[in-house]
Amino acid sequence: MKKIRVFARNKAAVGGVLILAIFTFVAIAAPILTPYNPVTENLGSVFQSPSWAHPFGTDDLGRDMLSRIMYGGRYTLMIGVAAVSLATAIGVPLGLISGYFGGRIDMVIQRVTDIMLAFNPFLLALVLVAVLGVGLRSVIIAAGIGVVPQFIRLTRGQALSLREEVYVEAAQAFGERSLTIIRRHVLRNSWTPIIVFATLNVGLTILVAAGLGFLGLGVQAPLPEWGTMLGEGRAYIFYASYTTTLPGLAIFLGVLAFNMAGDGLRDALDPSLRV
Repeated sequence: MKKIRVFARNKAAVGGVLILAIFTFVAIAAPILTPYNPVTENLGSVFQSPSWAHPFGTDDLGRDMLSRIMYGGRYTLMIGVAAVSLATAIGVPLGLISGYFGGRIDMVIQRVTDIMLAFNPFLLALVLVAVLGVGLRSVIIAAGIGVVPQFIRLTRGQALSLREEVYVEAAQAFGERSLTIIRRHVLRNSWTPIIVFATLNVGLTILVAAGLGFLGLGVQAPLPEWGTMLGEGRAYIFYASYTTTLPGLAIFLGVLAFNMAGDGLRDALDPSLRV
C-alpha cells in the first residue's frame, strides 16, 4: 500500500497511467466509438478537413482519420508490449546466467551483447527486418531483439551483486541447485529494476516500430498502425498536415505516457529514491 501511495503522489506518473488507460480503452472500444471502418476507402470523401462527420478529417483514400487512429492504437500498443515481453523473455535469463555463473559462459554472452550494442536499436531492427521481411510479426521481433542487450546488461549487473549476498551463499551451502538459487533468490530480488526498465523501454520499442512503419518497412497498409500512417501522410504534409500531425501526436503521447509511468514506478519501487 505504501508503494501505491508513493506512486499516486507522483502526478506525472498518474497522468501517464491515465493516458495509457484512455488509449487502451479507445483501442478496445473502437468498433463501438466510431461507425467507420478504418480500411474502407471512400474516394468521394478524399482529404476532407476536420468536421462533425469526420472530427480528424479523412486521408488520401477517404478513410476516416479518427477511426484509423483508434484502431491503430491496437497495433502500436501491442507492438510495444509484445516486443518488450520478447526482450524480457530472452534478455533476463541470459543476463542471470551470465552474471551468476561467470567464466566462459559470461564471456561468450557478453561478447555477443557487445556486438549487438554496437548497433543502434533502430539500425539493428532495420537489419532484422531486412532478413525477416516486413510485417507485424517481423516488427515485433525486430523491435524486441533491438533492446535485448540492454536487458542482458541490466540483469547481469543484478546477478553479480546478488550472488554475493548472505542468503545466496547460505543457499549454496545447503546444497541448493544453481538454477533453483537463480529462480528463488536472484530473479525474485531483481524484478523491481526489470519491471521499471521494461516499462521505460515500451516507449522505445514503439518509436522503433513507428520508424520502421514510416520507412514502409513496418506494419503494411491498409492496417492503421501509427508509424505507417505517419509515413503515408508525409507526401501530403503541406496539403493536409493533419494526416501526419495526428498520428505523430498519438505516438508522442503514447511514448510520453510510458516514460512518465516508468519514472513513477521507479520512484515507488526503489526505497533509495523516496523522499
